Amino acid sequence: MKITPLILLILSANAAAAPAIEPPMASIPAGTFAMGSPTTIAGPGYPVEQPVHEVKISAFQLAKYEVTVGQFRQFVEATGHKTAATCWQHASTEWGMDNTKGSWQASSYPQSEHHPVMCVSWDDAKAYTAWLAASTGKPYRLPSEAEWEYAARAGSPASYHFGSDEAQICRYGNIRDTLGHSAIGKRTGKPGKEALCTDGAEFTSVVGMYEPNQFGLYDMIGNVGEIVEDCEHLNYEGAPKDGSAWTTNCSKDMKMHRGGNFGSRLSASSTGRSHTGPDNASAFEGFRVALGMPGPAAGNAAFEAGLNKARSAERDRRKAAVR
Repeated sequence: MKITPLILLILSANAAAAPAIEPPMASIPAGTFAMGSPTTIAGPGYPVEQPVHEVKISAFQLAKYEVTVGQFRQFVEATGHKTAATCWQHASTEWGMDNTKGSWQASSYPQSEHHPVMCVSWDDAKAYTAWLAASTGKPYRLPSEAEWEYAARAGSPASYHFGSDEAQICRYGNIRDTLGHSAIGKRTGKPGKEALCTDGAEFTSVVGMYEPNQFGLYDMIGNVGEIVEDCEHLNYEGAPKDGSAWTTNCSKDMKMHRGGNFGSRLSASSTGRSHTGPDNASAFEGFRVALGMPGPAAGNAAFEAGLNKARSAERDRRKAAVR
């Protein structure tokens, strides 16, 4: 979606009538890191993680949580934004998925106002960030792929911010665990591989249910894949070294997303890469927002209070489920 001056004018008018509730943010310090991995988990035609290259990141802010259904609902109600009436969901097909009837507010997966929004596209994410920026007067945007990986690593050179022991992953993220393995297998007829642990969720989870990384960011592992600004490049040859989004010389009309999702296993690592079409609504992707300015990061007491209640209720549900 191209954000034209006319669209910005409309967004500004709507923003004045319905100011956005700003997401709680985390301050990400400036630094330099080695982006990528000497190994790859991508299949043919998918982007790989090489060559490993040094990238310098300026200080910025990143939302502590993925954008929720409730936050996206506020945007839609304020702007009248229209999303697709179908999205990619698990199904018993050759690929294990199909583009069927569903939307961000009516997918085939259990959702609450505090779950990450799904069945949205890169175009939808761009429209949301444009509205958020116009409503608040702050430079909200999608993070670049480099910013995302730097924030996900939180200083760790390992596959995950907590190290490389995959048996620990369910403490930190919602992936294809023992529960998801069974639930997704029933939908697709394809059991696939499961993690060596149980994270408490079959599909997506209320945001912030797992332990944060060292930067105070939640769900950088799994839950929903997180759309970033960059277009697809099949490798890192010629990638920017300053942390900016890579939007030229694209391999095809595809966009990048990172972090895996509730159906992922190894691709939920800090370095794993995947792609999506710009208007491709999917139940496996959502997003979080960045703020192109250093901290101190702003909180949001009202949002956090509501989320804490939702997390408490979800913890109670999970305890009851295992009795």
